[in-house]
Amino acid sequence: MSTATEPAPVTGRVAAGSLALVSGGTRGIGRALTERLARRGHQVVALYVADESAARAAEAALGPAVRAVRADVTDPDAVRAAVADAVERYGPPRVVVNNAGVNIDRPFLESTPAEWHTVIGTSLFGALNLTHACAPHMLDEAGGSVVNIGATTGLRPRTDGAAYCAAKAALLHLTKCLALELAPAVRVNCLIPGFTWTDEVVTRFRLDDEAAREAVLRHIPQGRIASTAEIADALEFLVDSRSSYVTGQKLIVDGGQFMW
Repeated sequence: MSTATEPAPVTGRVAAGSLALVSGGTRGIGRALTERLARRGHQVVALYVADESAARAAEAALGPAVRAVRADVTDPDAVRAAVADAVERYGPPRVVVNNAGVNIDRPFLESTPAEWHTVIGTSLFGALNLTHACAPHMLDEAGGSVVNIGATTGLRPRTDGAAYCAAKAALLHLTKCLALELAPAVRVNCLIPGFTWTDEVVTRFRLDDEAAREAVLRHIPQGRIASTAEIADALEFLVDSRSSYVTGQKLIVDGGQFMW
């Protein structure tokens, strides 16, 4: 007779004060993710590259649990230096959120190699660089969770966005590859937001115009735009012990727009 028993679920929570790194973590969705991790008890290092005022505002609003650090995620040396400094200050990372991304709308035949390098360098290589710098520390310690922030255009193509679509599609497959290679200690998943109410999205899609907004909402079964807090809810699930058996997956938070 077999004596095998069902394994006990993993119930441990990430220790309060443990390090989390968020790229692009001082504006838009990234700031909401930074704030949520800080509220969960993490010490958060939010990486940014250009907007100094937003970085200082995030620190002021969120308190000592958040430290904004300028680091270009396309530069492996800069990323390694930022991670080394964070580890020296706060200990090994337990959560890594690859949120930084650049989108340049341009018809394919008008796009330039420099634009492709910019988009893919940030949206794909940025995630690669930060994960590559953090993963050894995570594997040496108690593991953790990597969450890549994808985009619905990585699932369904669109015109005037080939570089961004390609980068986000590649990020989704990188998620799966890393989930295999870093298992079982480190889980790697991809969180894919749909239309979310940020300054960038409102401006880009003219959501403050009623007609333009209604045209968008017609394609969303929930009939509304997501709040950044709802995206942070999904992140919280992916880094929590409640998702301890979830890795290599995509979690689409889009009100049902893309049921794939």
